[in-house]
Amino acid sequence: MERVYNFSSGPAALPQEVLAQAQEEMLNWQGCGMSVMEMSHRGKEFTGIAAQAESDLRELLQIPANYKVLFLQGGASSQFAMAPMNLLRGKQRADYVNTGQWSKKAIKEAQRYCTVNVAASSAADNFSSTPPQAQWRLDPQAAYVHYTPNETIGGVEFHWTPDTGRVPLVADMSSNILSRPVDVGRYGLIYAGAQKNIGPAGLTLVIVRDDLLGETLPGTPTLFDYKTHADNGSMYNTPPTYAMYIAGLVFKWLKHLGGIAEIEWRNIEKATRLYAAIDGSDFYHCSTAKSDRSRMNVPFALKDAALDEAFLKQAKASGLVQLKGHRSVGGMRASIYNAMPLSGVDALLEFMRAFEKTHG
Repeated sequence: MERVYNFSSGPAALPQEVLAQAQEEMLNWQGCGMSVMEMSHRGKEFTGIAAQAESDLRELLQIPANYKVLFLQGGASSQFAMAPMNLLRGKQRADYVNTGQWSKKAIKEAQRYCTVNVAASSAADNFSSTPPQAQWRLDPQAAYVHYTPNETIGGVEFHWTPDTGRVPLVADMSSNILSRPVDVGRYGLIYAGAQKNIGPAGLTLVIVRDDLLGETLPGTPTLFDYKTHADNGSMYNTPPTYAMYIAGLVFKWLKHLGGIAEIEWRNIEKATRLYAAIDGSDFYHCSTAKSDRSRMNVPFALKDAALDEAFLKQAKASGLVQLKGHRSVGGMRASIYNAMPLSGVDALLEFMRAFEKTHG
């Protein structure tokens, strides 16, 4: 069977060039006689892979020298706890912005460790937009401000960076990291699960400012202390080595394309074409506010929900998979992360037009 166009929200498609290189190097990485999966994480071969991956990531995102890059495990969900454990730093309160399911999960976990002030929320419009910062009610005693720049389920994305003054800004960038330029210096902490734009599931990326290290909550487990990992180059325990290797290949792929500026252009083009087709049809509909629509996750509904199963079945037969919307909202969702080529979006548009012609 030929490769399909995979619109999954995560684990998501990887660049075919990366998969091909990984296949070529599977049994014998660069003549060393073994697979990366078999290497000691402290051996010179793998430490070189890890160092190069960090260097390429720093170059792509222009990460300042006073930030640590950590390659961890546990997914972004582990960071819902690690963020307050590491960043409360003697304070009792933190600000959170609620823009959907992932924001809500982060809030629920943080409430185990501190008083959470929901500084802003888009719940009133069913999480179809981002709340303007003028409406935010920030707590002057907050240790940090947390938000989710892109919500995969509702397809809502911040196209601006919040201003929190001297209070550290924390972002769960799991679903849009590396898709657009980021001024890392405006953040205290950025974290991201890898399985959307970075690599395979199992790796969690953390970018944290130096001055926020070393003052965890009493009783914080050793492995939940960012300083533990920073002091040991992410090698305190065995990291997800193969996932780090694949992430490194993805970073090189991005650099070869032309870096973040080039991939942002491609992402804008993909999203623009897809939203234009949806908006230009009476058969399809997207309820997300146009100013806040995600470039990564495009949710849409059919005019008649009774046609959903037929749409999905015929799409799969056409080589277009994982288009079913999240169970909490229904409908469809096309996740068009970095690795989704423009040809994949064009193939989806062709199918959508044909399906509408038949069933509209």
